[in-house]
Amino acid sequence: MNITQIANRLQQEQVVAYPTEAVFGLGCNPMSESAVNKLLFLKQRPIEKGLILIAPEIQFLQPFIRSTKLDEKIWQKLTALYDRPITWIVPAAPNTPKWLTGQFEGIAIRLCSHPAVQQLCHQTGFALTSTSANLTGLTPCKTAAEVRSQFGEDFPVLDAPVGNAQKPSEIRDIFTDHIIRNG
Repeated sequence: MNITQIANRLQQEQVVAYPTEAVFGLGCNPMSESAVNKLLFLKQRPIEKGLILIAPEIQFLQPFIRSTKLDEKIWQKLTALYDRPITWIVPAAPNTPKWLTGQFEGIAIRLCSHPAVQQLCHQTGFALTSTSANLTGLTPCKTAAEVRSQFGEDFPVLDAPVGNAQKPSEIRDIFTDHIIRNG
């Protein structure tokens, strides 16, 4: 499928697969509880684990962040360019849905410069949920063909290559730099 078809599916509260920096991600509209529930069911992921949100610019992510907890130095860290993908755990805004944060007080966010993510966010007007495109226990997909082999030939997948990152994103606490998941 092309970018417009995938964007339309996202706007129709469907789950899609799209390329990110290192692997394909499964995503949907983060403000659609029904779409997130479909994603969690498909992935066999417990809601308690929470989800990552990605977008090309911080403006897409700001509604989910408790901005009053972040000083200028933290904002700079959050918006800096890095040589590898880094997902930051930041304080969640009070109105951020529990279907995104799970059991946590924070929300996982990442600025993603992959062209597909940029185009999808700009066409839909929202950030994307992002969890690796793979069934539980299987390796994350690196090609559209791998996505189709795991999720079926009719699954909506954007036919585009992943980025050059060797590993999925590292996950860190924005305040302490503590590594939650190695990248």
